[in-house]
Amino acid sequence: MFCFPFAGGGASIYAGWQRRLGTQVEVLPVQLPGREGRMAEPRFTDLPALVEDLDRELGDELDRPHVVYGHSMGALIAFALAQYRQARGERLPLALLLGAHRAPHLPAPPITHGYVADDSELVRRLASLGGLPQVLLDRPDWLAALLPVVRDDLLLCEGAGGVDRTPLPIPLHTFAGADDRLVTVPEVREWSLYSTRDSETVEVPGGHFFIREQETAFLDRLSDVVSRYVDIVDLMGMDLVGAPVD
Repeated sequence: MFCFPFAGGGASIYAGWQRRLGTQVEVLPVQLPGREGRMAEPRFTDLPALVEDLDRELGDELDRPHVVYGHSMGALIAFALAQYRQARGERLPLALLLGAHRAPHLPAPPITHGYVADDSELVRRLASLGGLPQVLLDRPDWLAALLPVVRDDLLLCEGAGGVDRTPLPIPLHTFAGADDRLVTVPEVREWSLYSTRDSETVEVPGGHFFIREQETAFLDRLSDVVSRYVDIVDLMGMDLVGAPVD
């Protein structure tokens, strides 16, 4: 299961998932350029360019049976990558698992314009959504290093209007926080328009960052979904595994 982060996030947000999900699936957090261990690399602000780079970097791993989870910005990246691979006739994931992002045809939320706000306003917006742990708020130096990453990620999301919106021939499983003040459950449910297969929306406790606020409750639901595809792969006589991704 490849995992893509929310705006400003890195692969470390998925650090505990392997332990929680057990051996049924290998969790492969994807580290995007310009953050954590890849801080020295230039960040992408153009979604098509990022997707092309991901397709090239992940390479043969995407030719193995897999699913993809993306949270907020990560959901948009996961969807765009699947669209890119479909257009090229490449293997698609068994399913997309998308959290905390409204369907692509709906107007973008105001926070996506946050890259033009001054630092104090951007911090206020992120903190109101639960996107800034207290440890960051207590460390101005860490916060100052994070804000440029967030700005570039929001710019990437802002320019995503040109992503192909052709319905995909794979199931979509979407997750919506019951208390999310940025994305509503009905807005997440609209993703059903982008699949020619079955789709479902699971409402989970927590706000926009429910993967952090309510990790146990969310991973219980995610595990139920992933198990279905493990069973499919077992019937195919293949392994839902891959090599670690950096």
